[in-house]
Amino acid sequence: MVNFQYKEKYDIEDFRAIMALLRSENGCPWDRVQTHQSIRRDLLEEAYETATAIDTGDTDNLREELGDLLMQVLFHAQIETEQGGFNFDDVCDEACKKLIRRHPHVFGKLDLSTPEQVLQTWDEVKRQEKEQRSTAEAMQSVARAMPALWRAEKIQKKAAKEGFDWPDWHGARDKLDEELAELDEAIAGGERIEQELGDVLAAAVNLARLLKIDPEQALNGSSDRFVSRYERMEQLAAGRGQALADMSLEEQETLWQQAKREQNQ
Repeated sequence: MVNFQYKEKYDIEDFRAIMALLRSENGCPWDRVQTHQSIRRDLLEEAYETATAIDTGDTDNLREELGDLLMQVLFHAQIETEQGGFNFDDVCDEACKKLIRRHPHVFGKLDLSTPEQVLQTWDEVKRQEKEQRSTAEAMQSVARAMPALWRAEKIQKKAAKEGFDWPDWHGARDKLDEELAELDEAIAGGERIEQELGDVLAAAVNLARLLKIDPEQALNGSSDRFVSRYERMEQLAAGRGQALADMSLEEQETLWQQAKREQNQ
């Protein structure tokens, strides 16, 4: 049993102390052996769980998930502290300095009156900080660990800021047809299929961007509808005394269309 003071209410300093304790010799055997890489996925999962709490509007769950996300930040900072690297105070210091630098209209004399001007200034300051001399360098800095649809959208937005963009969505829609035709050719020839399929996905993301639709949200919505329709197919099959897996593809398609009609009513 460790020497620990229980409280009615804890704060960030208690959070830091608990994390240090868990990593100590008298702490938790699992926590002690973790590394940046071993808990990398945990960080991503907690971020997505936080996003889900936001999407569902569950503020009680949001409070909990924000705590879990902050725990991951403290965990990584504690690992670095033990290795003689940075600590949590260094993380806070750098974040505060970044906010001050990137808000010259608040902490400086720059006059910005619209959200669009603020975002443009943020990007300009960010490129200066990272010594990005070209748009290509800014594109290369977009994290590869980001969901592929969001990464493609963010890269396309950077190109659009430099004028490399369609005047409206019609051009992007035509480009999608062009990429689909090239995919058909690749499949027929048995070459470059993955490359051409990637181009189709990128073209679809570009169309979504110009239509002001979040591609991740659109695809997640499609997945939700698929699950709902499939569940209804299973119910319809069970109502006939059959298992969906034992039905022919034609019979399954009939149920799919019925489930789709019901969903669209």
